[in-house]
Amino acid sequence: MENILKWTQTHPVSFVKWISIELIQGNDYNPNKVAPPEMKLLELSIQEDGYTQPIVVWKIEDRYEVIDGFHRHLVGKKLGFTHLPCVIINNDRTEKGDRIASTIRHNRARGKHQIQAMSDIVVELSRRNWNDEKIAKELGMDADEVLRLKQITGLAELFMDEEFSEAWEVEK
Repeated sequence: MENILKWTQTHPVSFVKWISIELIQGNDYNPNKVAPPEMKLLELSIQEDGYTQPIVVWKIEDRYEVIDGFHRHLVGKKLGFTHLPCVIINNDRTEKGDRIASTIRHNRARGKHQIQAMSDIVVELSRRNWNDEKIAKELGMDADEVLRLKQITGLAELFMDEEFSEAWEVEK
């Protein structure tokens, strides 16, 4: 019983807050897309069943950025909700790269991403000085997947600081 009590005091889901929708903003890096039929179903689900899972947000000064629940947030706005159920995570980490990684972890645990959007995320994190090992660890990928995604977008830029051995020399 003590273990359960300890856990309930440390997990964000134990602290759902109804936050004004005016203070919640979507993010600009979510690679998930929902097809129109599924969006209609999500809207119907919220209308008929209410919110059954909170929106995961990250507090940035006096506002909140959606980490998980981007489409639930959109439906709430469309339906005219004034407040949304939210849990706030990672008060101690403030970098955008950390927020991006959290969004990807939430999404990848559930389903698929668009390849181009994931490639853009890898490029973004590389620009934020995340090495391949950190990207792989934080996004739940293996090194080969990171490499393949780097090859899709920004190949020259991503590899310009890498050292390569010369396999052969050109004679003049």
